[in-house]
Amino acid sequence: MKTALLVIDIQKDYFPGGKYPLANPEEAAKKAYQLLQCFREHNSGHHVHIQHIELDPNAAFFVKGSTGSDIHDIVAHFEGEPIVYKHEPNSFLNTNLLELLRSWEIERVVITGMMTHMCVDATARAASDFGFQVIVAEDACATRDLKHGDTVIPADLVHKSFLAALKSYGKVMKSEDIIALLAGEQENSK
Repeated sequence: MKTALLVIDIQKDYFPGGKYPLANPEEAAKKAYQLLQCFREHNSGHHVHIQHIELDPNAAFFVKGSTGSDIHDIVAHFEGEPIVYKHEPNSFLNTNLLELLRSWEIERVVITGMMTHMCVDATARAASDFGFQVIVAEDACATRDLKHGDTVIPADLVHKSFLAALKSYGKVMKSEDIIALLAGEQENSK
């Protein structure tokens, strides 16, 4: 099955010292890197970096031209690799992502990135709506604490709640299990 990896918004503002740090972004980015390397080496280069750029110079983070909007070095974008620039949580909205995936004849997407409750969620749901099989790499995504009224919902619970909901749209798996699944499929296709 033709599969593509989406590396969503793993950008410097989400890391310590950035304008909008998440809970444990380094651990998630390292898992995303493992998947990225797998796709670079074994999956015909069907991977795409997705970079959120805010056009409003007064935005809280990811401002166009700022170092905080740069893709983090852990999952560095190499020259020649596809990149999609977006301005909304949904990576498909007003971008060329759908056309890119269709040009590759992709049937399934593996989703990594930040934030679980926002861009990962919106992109996974949209991918399902467009007919792709969806796998969310649960340990290659990160989020942050959220607040509702006077209640603070810890990032771990936000993350798990959204992953639980995303099971309605596809599979939620650990990175190592995704790599094993892809390796098994590749071996069976020989």
